[in-house]
Amino acid sequence: MKRVLKLAGALVLLLVIAVVVAPMLIPTSTIIAQLEQQVEANTGRKLEIAGDSELSILPRLNITLNDVRFENMAGGSQPHMLTMDQLAVHIPWVSLFSGEFQLEQFVIRNPKILLEKNKAGQANWVLALGAGEASAQSAQQAGASGPVKLPAGFDISLGEVAIYGGELIYIDGMSGARQELSGLDVIITLPSLYKALELEGKVTFQGETFALNMTVDTPAKAIENKDFSFAQTLESRLVNLTFDGQITQQGKVFSGALTLAGDSVKDIAQWQKVDLKAKAEAFNQFEVAGEMRFANDIFSLQSLQAKLDKLEIQGRSEIKLGERLRVEANVDLGMLDLNPYLPEPVKAPEQPDTSSSEPQPIVWDDSEMDLSALNMLDANVVIRSSGLLAREVKLGANQFSVALNKGKAKLSMDKFTAYEGNGKGVVHVNAASKPYQITTNFALNSINAEPLLTDAIGFDKVLGKGSLNWDLETRGVSQKQFVSALAGELAFEFKDGGVKGANLAEMVRKGKEMLKGDFSSVSEGLNADFDPNQKTDFSALTGSFQFLNGVGRNRDLNLASPLIRITGEGEVDLPKTYVNYRVVTGIVDTIEGQQSQDDSTGFKVPVRIKGPFHQVETKLDLSGAAKDKAKDAVKDKLKDKLKGFFGG
Repeated sequence: MKRVLKLAGALVLLLVIAVVVAPMLIPTSTIIAQLEQQVEANTGRKLEIAGDSELSILPRLNITLNDVRFENMAGGSQPHMLTMDQLAVHIPWVSLFSGEFQLEQFVIRNPKILLEKNKAGQANWVLALGAGEASAQSAQQAGASGPVKLPAGFDISLGEVAIYGGELIYIDGMSGARQELSGLDVIITLPSLYKALELEGKVTFQGETFALNMTVDTPAKAIENKDFSFAQTLESRLVNLTFDGQITQQGKVFSGALTLAGDSVKDIAQWQKVDLKAKAEAFNQFEVAGEMRFANDIFSLQSLQAKLDKLEIQGRSEIKLGERLRVEANVDLGMLDLNPYLPEPVKAPEQPDTSSSEPQPIVWDDSEMDLSALNMLDANVVIRSSGLLAREVKLGANQFSVALNKGKAKLSMDKFTAYEGNGKGVVHVNAASKPYQITTNFALNSINAEPLLTDAIGFDKVLGKGSLNWDLETRGVSQKQFVSALAGELAFEFKDGGVKGANLAEMVRKGKEMLKGDFSSVSEGLNADFDPNQKTDFSALTGSFQFLNGVGRNRDLNLASPLIRITGEGEVDLPKTYVNYRVVTGIVDTIEGQQSQDDSTGFKVPVRIKGPFHQVETKLDLSGAAKDKAKDAVKDKLKDKLKGFFGG
């Protein structure tokens, strides 16, 4: 028994001596050299520990390495894939005695991690584990062509990996993309390569701090480029994100359920240094949910459900990353109210208080428009809505297509229902250079004129239903310049309506009575200003305008009515918001209404329509009427009697 006790005591003494003396007998430099050799043998890349290192064995095995550098893949953009100020490893003795190597704690301070793909698609994080230099070469080839295989029985158990400070840089040599994360504060738990890895912490990206939590189901699958699942949440003051999905096809495809939400699009735009001029009620809360897929720099979102303020959106979208952003989408916007997202209409400056009766023209806005946003991306988007409200314009079910290509936009109205009619059209906008160029081509059919023109431009003087077609173009950088450069053609055809403001038939009747010598209603009926309670009915109204420099000229106006026939010609000056028009009004010889078969217009009187848009005056042009009656003996008497009223 004494011999046994003596033997046990001797063993304990030897162990104590080994524990105390071993660090002295085995230089730290030797251990470091062995570690560097093993890493290179198992990964094919050099590990360099350039700073001082420490080794202690009580109460646990502690290894502290300073100024650690791990080599990048051959041909990488930088010499090192990983550098760090300090690496501290804590290993429990129990794991050594049990034969299972485990880490209790793994602390990294101020690392600089570079993850990159070269132009051939080879990734620097694909390593040759456990097979020396030959395996390193095969692993580099596998990085572009196939998976790597972990050595049989190889495993890593990390109690806790903590990263404090430092940065992570991702570079894609194929697309030119570069992203950086800084302020790393992350804790990773990895019980085994064949069990779930959990990551929790925060990072800083472009000045914003994001809290994140991620779970990878089986890290060994990720290392071997097999399909694996992972879930992630991200929270910040700008946006909250959740993702639950898979990485497949050797890390080339990301797919899964994505939810993205936030309180303010404005704040995100400001963070990205985008000047988003928006109303208080616009571009606030948002939410996006759907099934996402990312492969070959293409991010797609199927089964899209999105909300922005009060808007609700359904459909699908696709975003292609790279040197130039490209968006593809097909969405249904439901009832679309654009008014919160449209700029406030420019108000004309207040006119001075004056007793003058001379009307003041509308003032077009001359401030420069900025269409540079059309150069930010390319797009091909189809948008449908069950209804649309823009300013006062109200549309029914409609479909629009938007195509953007390097600052050139094509906006197509594929389907249009509104104001009891339908239509189609296209707008081309060239914002690639200044002055901007705009061309439009539209055809509207069976449109109710009064509500459309009232809502669109505040013009309520035409009644009836019909067609409106135009092919117009302009250029400039402001509303005023666009109006002043307008050119092209506009044609219209309306039936069974009226023109508000004057009863031309009544005026012509009075003119005819004057020719018979009855002057009792001259001042009342022949020299009337615009009266909204009066109108000239018609069974058909047709005509066209040719625009040049914003001035529309008409030579083919034709209005047919049971009582009158009207032809006309003149100008509408949009830059000056002024109309100068002459119509020749003929009254039929019989008053039989619609049943009359008499087309004659034995008595014709020209009518002058003149003045600013908001105060148009309608007057008889009696000098012209007198010329038409030059051979009539009544002419001279009529002119003498009208001198007092019309100056001769």
